[in-house]
Amino acid sequence: MSTGTLLAIIIPIVVVLVLVAVAVSMLRRRSHLRERFGPEYERTVEGSDSRLAAERELRSRERRHDALEIKPLPDAARDRYTQEWTGLQQEFVDRPEDAVHDADRLVTSLMHERGYPTEGFEQQMRDLSVEHGRTLEHYRAAHEVEGLSTRSRATTEQLRGAMVHYRALFDELLADGGGRAQHSRT
Repeated sequence: MSTGTLLAIIIPIVVVLVLVAVAVSMLRRRSHLRERFGPEYERTVEGSDSRLAAERELRSRERRHDALEIKPLPDAARDRYTQEWTGLQQEFVDRPEDAVHDADRLVTSLMHERGYPTEGFEQQMRDLSVEHGRTLEHYRAAHEVEGLSTRSRATTEQLRGAMVHYRALFDELLADGGGRAQHSRT
């Protein structure tokens, strides 16, 4: 066989193998992002110009998150936060709007103490999405009701729902990624 014939056979095979390797790599990366970000993966894809742009954004979030110094809470701090949450639940009975505002502040304080930046809601969402993508819808819903409450437009049922939503993220942050913390229902 001539060299030209061998090259005509080998080059297409190499090209196909490279294309297969690239495709497998992209599928693995996509699978990793879907697993890590949960529902936040699809939300980011839907809000982006393309799947590749969304995946680039999610990888950027991972890099930023990896640079943060997220730390577990000392037992004393965990106990203090648990007591504060219990107080918020009791406050809800008489002052539901105040309790929701205080829950927002408590979750933000817990985020800060764990090492998450708290410079703005959208950035908080991006930073939290890396480890807490499955509870972000809870945080979004709670934050939306908190905004309604600020304008005195939230119903008591919406406020109660906001407390439940805040608690979902609160429990996850308090648990340090381990077993979920257990708190009584509002």
